[in-house]
Amino acid sequence: MPTQRQGERLPEWRDAVAADPSLSWSSSAVESDVNRITMLKRQMFGCGGFQLLRERVLLA
Repeated sequence: MPTQRQGERLPEWRDAVAADPSLSWSSSAVESDVNRITMLKRQMFGCGGFQLLRERVLLA
């Protein structure tokens, strides 16, 4: 919305952002898994391939 110059929708956007903390669901569990896998990929940069990453994810 901000990058498309739709200023008339700003109040609607602000309400959506303000309501976010009151939602009954959270993606924190998924985000922690993604962060863990990203860390493993960075640790093994240039080494092995998908099979090695798969083993490390399953064993970690």
